[in-house]
Amino acid sequence: MRIATLAVLASALISPALAADLDYGVLRGADDDYLAPAPSIDWSGFYVGGHGGYSTASMGFTNVFGNPYREYFRARDIEAEFGVSSLLTFSSRRVHSTTYGAYAGYNVQFDDAVFGLEVDYTSFNKSGISYNEISRFYTTKANMFDIVNLRGFSKTELEDYGTIRGRAGYAFGSFLPFVTAGLAIGRATILDQPEVQNYGYDATAAAAYQANPRSGTPVTHHGYANGNTAFDPGAPQDPNKSVPNGFYQLPAKPKSKAVAGVALGGGIEYAITSNFLLRGEYQYVLFDDFDGHKVNINTVRGGAAIKF
Repeated sequence: MRIATLAVLASALISPALAADLDYGVLRGADDDYLAPAPSIDWSGFYVGGHGGYSTASMGFTNVFGNPYREYFRARDIEAEFGVSSLLTFSSRRVHSTTYGAYAGYNVQFDDAVFGLEVDYTSFNKSGISYNEISRFYTTKANMFDIVNLRGFSKTELEDYGTIRGRAGYAFGSFLPFVTAGLAIGRATILDQPEVQNYGYDATAAAAYQANPRSGTPVTHHGYANGNTAFDPGAPQDPNKSVPNGFYQLPAKPKSKAVAGVALGGGIEYAITSNFLLRGEYQYVLFDDFDGHKVNINTVRGGAAIKF
């Protein structure tokens, strides 16, 4: 009986010690066995890259012949009475082009907010041409009958442009949506080629001549009875008898222009690694009026950059 009692006491004392020595770690798992958080992208730093995309530009022509026609008609009553220099207008033209270029910038990050400054260059090399013509006839206060025919073309060629813009974005790990705004500067070449045909006669004198040819030949101007032209006072409006001169081409030559404007846009960047960035963006550029010419550009493009 004493032997059985001693065996029970020994078992009670030894069992807790053995239990304390048992390693249940294999059931719990290792202390460092957990998922590590994804590495954070640092958007701060300098970057440089290239871009390519598709652009559509609207080219407008607002009273581009106003100045040369005003100079041509400045001493004429039809300009003072009817403003013929502003008769000819041109519709805008839309051109499309694939574009390419390069960009560089610098970012500073505060928590998840990212701010930066970026410059870019875009090669465009597209032109728009608009042609129009108009014919009008007038009787002035002095009873001169005038015919005015105007025609010509206007051309705008945008070679390239660059922008300097501020950027602001908010980082979501590897993604950075951003907006941007700033200034644009471009190089353009314009050519405005106006032509004019203007002729007329004294309507009072022509009526008197038709009533009595002895009253004298009516006074004519700008295109009748000069060179190979002819004027028949008995039929001043008969094109088979009273033939005017042809069109006169006003002097014109191409002009190179440095043009300025604004640039707006937005997009999203994706960091494949901390040093290799991809982006997709939209950019809108609006240039100020230059000699009656206007240009605005919408561009959708993609790019890739290395961050240092």
